Amino acid sequence: MMKILSTKISLKTKLLAVLTFLSFCSPTLAQNQATWIWYPGDFEVWLSNKMQNRRTERGSFFPPFWKLDSHYNLVDFHKDFDLPVAEEVLLTVEGQFNVKIDGKAIAGFPKKITVPAGKHRVSLKVFCQDRVPAIFVQGKKVVSDASWLVTFEDKEWIDETGKASDQSGTKWLNAGFWNFNSALTPPSKFKLDTKIQQAVKTERKSQSLLLDFGKETFGFIKLQGLKGKGKLKIYYGESKEEALATETCETLDEIEVNEANKKDMTMELSKAFRFVNVQFEAGVSLDGVSMLYEFLPVADRGGFRCSDEQINKIYDVSNYTFHLNTREFFIDGIKRDRWIWSGDAYQSYLMNYYLLFDSPSVTRTLLALRGKDPVTSHINTIMDYTFYWFIGINDYYQYTGDKTFIQQFYPRMQSLMDYCLSRRNSNGMMEGLTGDWVFIDWAEGLSKKGEVSFEQLLLARSLETMATCANIVNDTKNEEKYKQLATELKAKLFTNYWNNEKHALVHSRVDGKQTENVTRYANMFAIFFNYLDEAKKQDVKTHVLLNDKIQKITTPYMRFYELEALCALGEQSYVLKEMKDYWGGMLNLGATSFWEEYNPTKKGDEHYAMYGRPFGKSLCHAWGASPIYLLGKYFLGVKPTSAAYKTYLVEPQLGGLQWMEGKVPTPDGDVKVYCSTQQIKVTGVAGVGTLRFKSKIKPSSKDGEIKALANDLYELTLEKGKTYEVFYGL
Repeated sequence: MMKILSTKISLKTKLLAVLTFLSFCSPTLAQNQATWIWYPGDFEVWLSNKMQNRRTERGSFFPPFWKLDSHYNLVDFHKDFDLPVAEEVLLTVEGQFNVKIDGKAIAGFPKKITVPAGKHRVSLKVFCQDRVPAIFVQGKKVVSDASWLVTFEDKEWIDETGKASDQSGTKWLNAGFWNFNSALTPPSKFKLDTKIQQAVKTERKSQSLLLDFGKETFGFIKLQGLKGKGKLKIYYGESKEEALATETCETLDEIEVNEANKKDMTMELSKAFRFVNVQFEAGVSLDGVSMLYEFLPVADRGGFRCSDEQINKIYDVSNYTFHLNTREFFIDGIKRDRWIWSGDAYQSYLMNYYLLFDSPSVTRTLLALRGKDPVTSHINTIMDYTFYWFIGINDYYQYTGDKTFIQQFYPRMQSLMDYCLSRRNSNGMMEGLTGDWVFIDWAEGLSKKGEVSFEQLLLARSLETMATCANIVNDTKNEEKYKQLATELKAKLFTNYWNNEKHALVHSRVDGKQTENVTRYANMFAIFFNYLDEAKKQDVKTHVLLNDKIQKITTPYMRFYELEALCALGEQSYVLKEMKDYWGGMLNLGATSFWEEYNPTKKGDEHYAMYGRPFGKSLCHAWGASPIYLLGKYFLGVKPTSAAYKTYLVEPQLGGLQWMEGKVPTPDGDVKVYCSTQQIKVTGVAGVGTLRFKSKIKPSSKDGEIKALANDLYELTLEKGKTYEVFYGL
């Protein structure tokens, strides 16, 4: 285990730490509680630009591959108040500003104003380029919160309601916020938390130190007692081999030391590593090396334990992997990119719903990925990653019920979908055009030519998402349009891609003809999207998913979906074995976090290589943490059946385990589940739940009425706050 160094902390530091922690809490505000506010989505864009431009490769700046947008640098804020008495109000602002009461400007840059009794409009107009224009307004009733209205337009034309559009049609939006609830913690000062950690092992030589921090970690290296004159180099490694490979390791730091007296120095940029190789010239001395571990302080709400200790270990390492990649946003991997990739993030959203249930991390990431209009390319330049963005919003609504997010950002959804629809070919299909990256997966020989079935399937699901969101914002006309487009495209999927002889969707069409190739991708997504009838599901299971002749998947990224499809088909026993072989295989090789790719046929240092580089592979990749989701949704069996768990299903599946227990978070509390071969215990939460299970004997319960269905299947209704105990037999 890593040691944490105890240090004395000043009262001011403790206060700031508490305030910083509060900024991570769920985005709900107490009545009359002030918070920093900004134009919605702008802080997320600004922060993502800062984070994604920190990437280096061997000391060189390595920027993202895609267009980066900027925040609006001039923003209007206003709100109407009806005060029983006059009120003194404090103002803190990021940027230059003017403040008006009822349209009359107050001279200067006041830090305090008085709002008279009665009905009044308080307005602030803020200009800021290097940070996001933001305000913190604190009175008794006059406080800044999400109910304030904002616009980036200058010419406002207010209608009778006082809330209408400007001359160009741009409407006022509710302000963005993230619980920066103190004037002392403006958005521009945001940083992740840190804590001191020590290496568990140090190998010291005259001019070098090799440190092992015991497991994969992330943070800032701190040099202690640095003195002398000369060069010092730090080589980072997720493996010992990488840290020692001074010519080919992915990340490093180089310092010119010129210190007459001993000095502590902390590196400017955080890095991912387990091993650190510090080498210094003869004129340099060093007392020791520690690190500042950097993290987002968000607590687990979900959990899982079972009778199989290897599965428990897989869950724990998945948990740790996920936390390492949950930072300002959900990122792909901590060593290499440290960027926000939509495909990686989509899986992180799903894991989040079963571990953290931290909605702000989801919405921050969605907004950072979307950026601003006009749309000039796919998200991350990848066609499928654009569709994951839409589907991620569908899932976000299903798990949280947050209509406000959709109402605010529906126009950005529309413009992105318009872009996608404009790039269809003459057959109404998506086909890679110049500038498009059709990714799907890292797989040798995987064709991306023509009309790929996987892309059509993702577009169909995205159109269904648009129909759902159009309904939420009462856009009836476009709701019907999106429904019709989705229905037509799903019909084309089976007309153009289903092959009765192969019992599967083929991979693609080229020049209007089916190719011979069958891959797993479209077929497995069609299962858990519920696009297949029962006969086709069984065909796909037999002829694709359980067929070793079909090209195997070696990335945890697509193993996630392959195993989800098998779970959806009731193959939990098979999935449990695969989980033990695949993720257990990484553990057997000494993994302390899960990797970007694992191929059991590789040997030794081959496991570290990727992209033509000996240490190019990420050994801590968010998509490697998928057992969190699989165990929560398909073994504990908890999932919403309507938005925000208004109705939900608990369908525990042991899959060969003797017992399991865990918690699944919801907006209104945690569903607790225990299941053995003879007993099930469930504690319900808000909404109406359904416990569904199979039993070879007639089950019994003193806590509710069990209803018998067909084929040894039974159901029990779960009410809020009640615990139910069922005795049954497998």
